Parts: sequence; structure tokens; C-alpha cells
Amino acid sequence: VQLRPQADCACDTGVPQDLTENRLSGSAARVESRAMVRRVLFTSVGLSPLVILVHYAFKPNETVEFVLSAAALIPLAWLIGEATEHAAEHTGPGIGGFLNATFGNAPELIIALFAVNAMQFEVVRGSLTGSVIGNLLLVLGFSLLFGGRGEIDRQSSFLALGLVAATTLVLLIPSIPGWDGDPERDSLVNLSIPVSVALLVAYVILTWYSLRRHAALHIASDEEVKGWSLRLALVVLALATVVTALVAEILVASIDKFADDSGLSEFFLAAVVIAIVGNAAEHGGAVVVAARGKIK
Repeated sequence: VQLRPQADCACDTGVPQDLTENRLSGSAARVESRAMVRRVLFTSVGLSPLVILVHYAFKPNETVEFVLSAAALIPLAWLIGEATEHAAEHTGPGIGGFLNATFGNAPELIIALFAVNAMQFEVVRGSLTGSVIGNLLLVLGFSLLFGGRGEIDRQSSFLALGLVAATTLVLLIPSIPGWDGDPERDSLVNLSIPVSVALLVAYVILTWYSLRRHAALHIASDEEVKGWSLRLALVVLALATVVTALVAEILVASIDKFADDSGLSEFFLAAVVIAIVGNAAEHGGAVVVAARGKIK
């Protein structure tokens, strides 16, 4: 009996050899592309101190400053997202998300404070409106799209949705009287104070509850603590937030000139451009963390 030699292939595993090689090559290409993007973003972080230096040393055109400062916030968003993820590896996704929200919202808060000081109330309204819509639709959509591999924490999700619904109802208290008459009258300001206090108290209580819950659920593994140390991650977060605040100040100071040159209203720029750029750190950090399977 003449035995026929077997072909040298992956028949025993049931997986063709060429398909396996294609998968490996595709995975390697994705890793290489991600590494290239990381190098580009890391190099682009140097744009932020350059923008600050040019602003104070050369006083360029405000339209140019608006474009440069908006572009400089993009790599800062990536850097804050990276530092937040490394911090979350030591503290858990709940505290990591809290750090992302806290440091990521600092530019938006600073933008609002500078705008109020400059009596640009339309900028504040537009920024807050665009921020709420961006978080509920844009960031949530991208996080679910890129974080499809992760598992959603239903309890935290329902808690967040309930907080959004309650906040909407509470904000109607000063909003409905503002539909008639002067929206900047003193009576509406006095009516807004207890609403603001109630929202701050609710935020503190729910944040404290979420941190305790996620801290109890999280147990760090040996693989998780191989990245940045917690101290390094927090230092990078703090430095990136300070630089982001300085760049955000330049952004606010140049919005009037950019609005005149582009023919766009301040409210539109605040609701679209400033809301996205001012929240770029939080938005980028949330999407980066979700894309790596930590959608909780």
C-alpha cells in the first residue's frame, strides 16, 4: 500500500494557514498604526506651550490664536485620557472616570469663568448647551461604538440616566420664567441660586456613592499595575490640566475676533466649537477608555 504524503498545512486545526497569517498581519498593522498615532499625538503636545509662548511674546492675530489654541487642545485631550487610564489601572474604572470628569471639566469651567468675567453670557449659555448635548449624544455614541467589547454597568447607567432626568426637571425652575422678559434680570439670578446648590449637593452625594461602590468592586491585578505609577499619572493629569486652562484662556479671549471674521454668532461658536474643544479632554479620555474595553 502506497501512503500519500500529507500536505504541510493547518488542516488539523481547521483554520487555513493563509487566513491565520492574514489575521496576524492585520493585527500587527493595527498595532503599528496605533503606535504611529500615539507618536504623532505625543509630539503634538509641544504645540500647547508654543501657543502660550507666541501669545505672550508676539501677540499674533486673534483669529490665528483661536485656531491654534483649538488645535492645541486635541493632544492635551489625548494626554489627559492616557493619564486617566493609567490612574484607573490603580484605582479602578469608577475612580478613573471621576478623575477624567474632574480634570476634563476644568477647561470648560475656566472657559465659563473667563466668559462671565468678560460679560459674554451668550458664550456661557452656548458652551453649557453644547456640552450637555455633546456628552449625551456625541460622547455616549462614540463610547458605545468603540467600546462594544466592554460590559456595561447597568446600575451605574440607570443612576446616571436618573440624574440627567432629575437635573432636567430642576433646571426648568429658572428656565421657564426666563422665557418672558429679560433673561438676565436679578429675580432669575436669585431663583437660580437654590437650584445650583441642590445640583452641587446631588453631585457630591452621587459621586461619593459611586466612588465607594467602584472601589469595593475593583481589585487590581499584576498586569494592571505595569503601566505608569499612580503618582506619575496624577502629576501628568495636573500639569496637563494647568496647560489646558492656559490654552482655554487664549481661546476665550480670541472668540470675538474669530466670530467677526468668520461671520458666525458667538452662541454657535460656543455651542459647537468651544463646547467640543473645551470638553475635548473629557470626551477624548472617555472614548479612549471605552475603546479599550473599560466602558463601565
